[in-house]
Amino acid sequence: MSNSAAALFDVDGTLVDSSYLHTVTWWQALRQGGHHLPMARIHRAIGLGAGELLDHLLGAERDCDGDTELDAAHQALYAAQWPSLEPLPGAGRVLRACAERGWTVVLATSASAQEVEVLRKVLDADDAIADQVHADDVAAAKPAPDLVEQALAQAGANAGRAVFVGDTAWDVHAAHRAGVPCLGVLSGGWSRTELADAGAAQIYRDVGELADYLDASLLADPAALHPAHAL
Repeated sequence: MSNSAAALFDVDGTLVDSSYLHTVTWWQALRQGGHHLPMARIHRAIGLGAGELLDHLLGAERDCDGDTELDAAHQALYAAQWPSLEPLPGAGRVLRACAERGWTVVLATSASAQEVEVLRKVLDADDAIADQVHADDVAAAKPAPDLVEQALAQAGANAGRAVFVGDTAWDVHAAHRAGVPCLGVLSGGWSRTELADAGAAQIYRDVGELADYLDASLLADPAALHPAHAL
């Protein structure tokens, strides 16, 4: 590993305002498949990879024969919402601020490769983004640590020289399992208490507030972060 310092960012609900669109379109897809679940329960599964989400909602011991159809239905329904996607306040600003301070910025998301390309166009901040890791790159999506570990590898950083930013408990768990501290944001609809209980090191309203208070955060100075910060 080099001495690189990595700022790793989740995308859905953290940088792009898409969490509730995912909730609604998974709700629709599940109903099409005969599964009637409340949206509140589905919302708490957003951030998981598709397989993990279905395990969480329908039970890991279920008959999985219909999973491919459910995932395809969700993807089609969600794709219809792409034109309405918008970045969350401060998304481009925080990415550029991190890059300017010397962080290697990597997106680490449970979204598919195709979705990531759409999300990057929405963000319009490719000048600040060094790389990306998506669900198609790893064997297991969040809350497994695979995405975070792969993002570290692509950034050339070790866990003690990285910070993860996410909006769900799944992000916090994935980061912690990889030994990386996680900053939480409330823009995906999880509460401050839920993120704190999961182990988020610092919590902000959104990435705009994080950008405003970057000097007081773990992302203040990559030179100040060293392996002793690893979890």
